[in-house]
Amino acid sequence: MLTVSAPVTADGEKRWCERVTVTFRNTGGSPATGGTATFATHVIGALGVDWGTVTTSQPLPAPIAAGAARTETYTVCVESWRVPLGMRIDTRAVTATWR
Repeated sequence: MLTVSAPVTADGEKRWCERVTVTFRNTGGSPATGGTATFATHVIGALGVDWGTVTTSQPLPAPIAAGAARTETYTVCVESWRVPLGMRIDTRAVTATWR
């Protein structure tokens, strides 16, 4: 079983990117040897309106030994055209699949 912490975000170099730090904890009895982290990134308008959610995926920081935890910082970006001037992104959830 792999659990994922709440994401901690920081501004990226471009308005359509941000740095997302998460901790993956393997609470199972065997190592997680690979998998995918999926990020749910919201596009937020200038007045705080949530215009939509874009999902992106990146590889897990594998292997993660049984009983161990790994913290990883990802650069998460959406297409630049989705984030016009005055808008921003906010990654609010991260899920993981593993093998």
